[in-house]
Amino acid sequence: MLERRVWLRPALLLVSLLLPLAAPAAGKCERLIATGNPDFPPYLWRDPARPDRLIGANADLLERIGKAIGVDIRVLYTGTWARAQEEARKGRVDLLAGASLTPERLEQMDYVHPAFLAADSVLWVRKDALFPYAGWEDLRGRKGAILANNSFGPGFDGFARANLALEAVPSLTQAFQQLLLKRSDFVLQQYYPGLATADTLGMLNDLQVLEPPVSSESQYIALAHNSACNDPWLRGQLAKKMTELAAAGVPQRLLEDNLVRWKAQQLQPAGTPTE
Repeated sequence: MLERRVWLRPALLLVSLLLPLAAPAAGKCERLIATGNPDFPPYLWRDPARPDRLIGANADLLERIGKAIGVDIRVLYTGTWARAQEEARKGRVDLLAGASLTPERLEQMDYVHPAFLAADSVLWVRKDALFPYAGWEDLRGRKGAILANNSFGPGFDGFARANLALEAVPSLTQAFQQLLLKRSDFVLQQYYPGLATADTLGMLNDLQVLEPPVSSESQYIALAHNSACNDPWLRGQLAKKMTELAAAGVPQRLLEDNLVRWKAQQLQPAGTPTE
């Protein structure tokens, strides 16, 4: 019995020495709060059944990643896209569930690579008011509408500030309504959110998309610098799982599934449970 006790002592000592080294690898947070643009179907939108949360392709992707790495990720509604970004900057939420890469955000967020989807920003115009379009220069002298706080890449954003008349409006519904009322010549918006909203409003037969896209921006998950959960283990785990899912084509399938989901919700009478 004495020999067994002597053998156990160095073993226990070794375990006690290794535990402090192993602990950080498990991360320091069991739950993460994410938010994002609530007016961005099928990527993200507010859940009609539970208005405190966001649903959509980006939310499904984050929740799948969370389950894989053993972290509970909840995607919550925090207000407008501008408010969501502010919540992330201040560290009151941990993640943005989808954001394009801009120099300003790079100062406040760690981007999880690789990007999981590309969002083409296109021109939506009235079918009875088409105009020649081959590139940015063809937009000079025309009045356009965009959603407030939307970015279309540093190149186009700089060109637009210097050369274009773009009105920022609070919702895509309002932008499309103004377009049909001939108060603007085009609406600049990502293709899938534009498609989902125009279909819901019954405007698809009145609108047309002009090619080529104004810009194409990659969508990333972004982790706030000021998040108390931002550590090397979490960044590494998020990147590893995102790499696996992107390579398997999961984000695109989730996008297509949620386009169907969004359309089905719009056909339901008010108050009908969505899940």
